[in-house]
Amino acid sequence: MKKNIIGLFVMLLTVCTYGQKDKELSLNEETGLIEAVYYHDNGEISQKGTFNLDRKLHGEWISYNEEGVKVSQGSYEKGLRTGTWSFWSDNTMKKVEYSNNAIASINGVKTSTKLADNH
Repeated sequence: MKKNIIGLFVMLLTVCTYGQKDKELSLNEETGLIEAVYYHDNGEISQKGTFNLDRKLHGEWISYNEEGVKVSQGSYEKGLRTGTWSFWSDNTMKKVEYSNNAIASINGVKTSTKLADNH
């Protein structure tokens, strides 16, 4: 019986230690917005941003890939994309301007991983 209890304790401890969170939600009393953080299966943050009390996306949202690298950033207003969003892929960043939740313009900007090569 003692071995069974110890085995159950070890199994429970392992599950609690390695269990992955899928999301965290909390109300920010100061802003009146619900702050959300979503996670990939590997524990890295997938997305973070805020909802209004009607549970519509509202405010800045940032998305990350499974390695924790930022892949998009922009804002919502009452559930609609608004303003300028940035999207990253490899060495390219694209700026997308939204108007009335529709793409108004796209401007691709090439970035370099090396700032300068002095050799």
